[in-house]
Amino acid sequence: MEQVGLDAAHSVTLWGLFMQAGFVVKLVMLGLIAASVWTWGIVVDKTVSYGKARRQLDSFEQVFWSGQSLEELYRTLSDRQTSGMSAIFVAAMREWKKSFERGARSPIGLQMRIDRAMDVTLSRESETLEARLGSLATIGSAAPFVGLFGTVVGIMTSFQAIAGSKQTSLAVVAPGIAEALLATAIGLLAAIPAVIAYNKFSADAGKLTARMEGFADEFSAILSRQIDEKLQPRAAAQ
Repeated sequence: MEQVGLDAAHSVTLWGLFMQAGFVVKLVMLGLIAASVWTWGIVVDKTVSYGKARRQLDSFEQVFWSGQSLEELYRTLSDRQTSGMSAIFVAAMREWKKSFERGARSPIGLQMRIDRAMDVTLSRESETLEARLGSLATIGSAAPFVGLFGTVVGIMTSFQAIAGSKQTSLAVVAPGIAEALLATAIGLLAAIPAVIAYNKFSADAGKLTARMEGFADEFSAILSRQIDEKLQPRAAAQ
């Protein structure tokens, strides 16, 4: 009897419950554990990348508003791999220089091309910031239901085993129910961090994108004044 009690105690550990679960329930648990690991991998990656993005935005803004000439700043950044505001700046300046090298005459057309170049770059940078956030949303919404599916399958299997043994004591029923409920617990363990991380990183991505949009609008106004200064004398001379 003492040995039976020890075996029963061992069977209700987390590892024991996992090993005693059916194939489908094990598959669900392993899938949820993999989803949880993937979630934490995204959390670490986004924490690092968003921190780096903030530092890059702060650094670029400091240099941009320091009074350095646009041409000099463009020469410094044009040969580098850029991101964020610096990528928007380089895209706009590249279009600016190409247009003037080809003898741009229409200020409206030039302004539209520059704005379009900045919009395309801004969209690309925004997509980079939001990459893999969809995975967090999917895990956060689907993991509880996947865990519930494993629980239902586990309970059904447990009841079938109970019916076959014709024993309904708590000692017989409890392990099977506990195995099934473990799937739900793992599902919640995967879903809760995913939902929290998705909400936080979505807000962070929105703030970073808003900063880049604000810079694009300000830089567009600066270039608009530059266009007027360069093209108006040319138009007057004609």
